[in-house]
Amino acid sequence: MKILAGWKRSLLMLALCAASVGAHAEDQLAKVKKAGELVVGTEMQFAPFDFLDNGQQAGFNKDLFAEIGKEMGVKVRFIDLPWPSVLPGLDAGKFDMVGGPLTMTKARADRYAFTLPIADATDALLKRANDPAIKTSADIAGKTVGAGKSSAQLDQLKTYITTLPKAPEIREYVDNNQAYADLAAGRISAVANSLTNIAYVAKQRPEQFAVVQPAFGSKVYFAYCLRKDADSKPLLDAFNDALVKLNKDGRLATLQKKWFGTAMDVPTTEPTLNY
Repeated sequence: MKILAGWKRSLLMLALCAASVGAHAEDQLAKVKKAGELVVGTEMQFAPFDFLDNGQQAGFNKDLFAEIGKEMGVKVRFIDLPWPSVLPGLDAGKFDMVGGPLTMTKARADRYAFTLPIADATDALLKRANDPAIKTSADIAGKTVGAGKSSAQLDQLKTYITTLPKAPEIREYVDNNQAYADLAAGRISAVANSLTNIAYVAKQRPEQFAVVQPAFGSKVYFAYCLRKDADSKPLLDAFNDALVKLNKDGRLATLQKKWFGTAMDVPTTEPTLNY
């Protein structure tokens, strides 16, 4: 009887160990595959990447993730949040990854795992088309400039204005559309955002807005991000494999032309972050 009881205990321990190994083996990619769904947190006030058109999601992200989903064999579901809530939502495990996208910076890379780049994120200024007072970026000295709250563009703007003879006042916006509305109304003199974003806005409303050339920011890229842990690494690798395929077969360039007006040369290996 003691021998039989010992075997039962051994079998029970083996079963528990197997269950533990199985649970541990179910990383984020395995969970996504099992659910048949990749859940992405984003902010749908960030044209041309994500925005609402008659109440429906539109933009580069929707089209690109549709292609990524095909390659990975899963559907994609987006969760729309105010930008300051997106990264905390990722930290809390409310979704698998962030599709903002984000500007790739050293500080963020210390905390999050970036995908490969998907677009240029160099910071520039948007002004009113009929404003002769701003010819170059330096002309914002002493004026009022808007930028996205908690954004890398805001950080770059703060760095840039230290080089000016008189620092401008900075207003922070949760919603970029509010910043553009204030610019159009003359309440601020310019909006700092990525060249990709503001070029799209100026293209849509050329009678109101114009891009200030050249861009003032350092050369940086946009990418998506995941939690920086061992469980998320297989999902990151699968996403990057799909993205490289889209880059090589021309689908990425096609979507860039559709939404940005031009194809962008982005690295297919992890870039060096200088900012």
